[in-house]
Amino acid sequence: MIKIGSIELGEFPLLLAPMEDVSDPPFRAVCKQNGADLMYTEFISSEGLIRDAVKSVQKLDIFEYERPIGIQLFGSDINSMREAASIADKAGPDLIDINYGCPVKQVACKGAGAALLQDIPKMVKMTMEVVKSTNLPVTVKTRLGWDDSTKNIMDVAERLQDIGIKALSIHGRTRKQMYKGPADWSLIAEVKNNPRIHIPIFGNGDVDSPEKAKLMRDRYGVDGVMIGRASIGAPWIFNEIKHFLKTGEHLPPPSIEDRISVCKAHLDKSLQWKGNVLGILEMRRHYANYFKGLENIKEYRMRLVTTDSIEQINSILQEIQEHYAPLAV
Repeated sequence: MIKIGSIELGEFPLLLAPMEDVSDPPFRAVCKQNGADLMYTEFISSEGLIRDAVKSVQKLDIFEYERPIGIQLFGSDINSMREAASIADKAGPDLIDINYGCPVKQVACKGAGAALLQDIPKMVKMTMEVVKSTNLPVTVKTRLGWDDSTKNIMDVAERLQDIGIKALSIHGRTRKQMYKGPADWSLIAEVKNNPRIHIPIFGNGDVDSPEKAKLMRDRYGVDGVMIGRASIGAPWIFNEIKHFLKTGEHLPPPSIEDRISVCKAHLDKSLQWKGNVLGILEMRRHYANYFKGLENIKEYRMRLVTTDSIEQINSILQEIQEHYAPLAV
C-alpha cells in the first residue's frame, strides 16, 4: 500500500498531473470518475494567493468527491510561499504540493518553478518553511535538473526528504528540454532505488499508454505514475491502465457514445462551476481532444466552438454521435 502521510493510495496509484488551464474541477471530475487515484489543482501563484487575486483564489475550490486532492503552489519568495501554504491549508485539501518543475518562461524566468533547480539551498529552505507552516503532508513535483550538466535530482530528493516532504514526483526531463525528447526514466529509477529514499517516488513524463505505465512499474520500480498530457481528451486512460496492469489485456477503445458521455459530463461540471458564459467558453479547448482521430470532425468542432447556446452544443454532440456511431460498427 502506497501512502502519503496517512493517505492510502493503493498498490500502484495513478496521479493526475497539475496542468494550467486544464486540471480545473470540471476536468478533475471526469478523471476521478475514470480512475484517477490522486489529483492536484492547477498550480497556484503564491503571490496571487496572498494578494487575494480572484483567479488564484478560485483555484482553491475543491470538492469532496475529488479526494484525495492536493493544492499545488509555486513562487519565488520564501515568505510568500509560507503564507500561501497557510491560506491553502484553510481550503481543506489532503496535501500541499510545491511546483519545482514548471519550465515555462513566465514562471521559471521569475525565479519560480524549475528555476529553483538552479538554487538548491533556496529550494530546501523554501520547502522547509512550507512544511513548518502546515500539518498537512507536503509533496514536491520537480524535474531531473536545469540542464544536462546539472541533473541534481538525487541530491534534491535526499535533501527534501530529510526536511520532511512525504512524496516526490519526478518529470524525466530537464528544464532546458521543456517537453522535447524522450523522458529519461533511468534517473527516476536511481532515485527510487537509492537506499536512503523511503518516501514514495512517482514517475512522470511520456506515460501515454498502459504499456508505458507497466514499464515504469516493472523495469524502473516507481511507486506510481503521474499522467498529464495523455489524459487531456482521454480521461479514461486511468481505467485503461488499471485494467491492463490487473489483467494484461486492453479495454476496448472508448466508443463514440463513451466519448460523448464523458464530454457531456465535463461540460455539465464546467457549467456548474463557472456559469454558462465562462463554462461554455472554457470548454471549447477540449472538444478537439475528445474527438481526436475522427475523420471530417472539423466542421462539427467549428460549430461547437462558435456557439454560445447550451442547447445547440448538446444538439451538435447528438449529431456527432448519430453520424459516427454507425461508422464504428
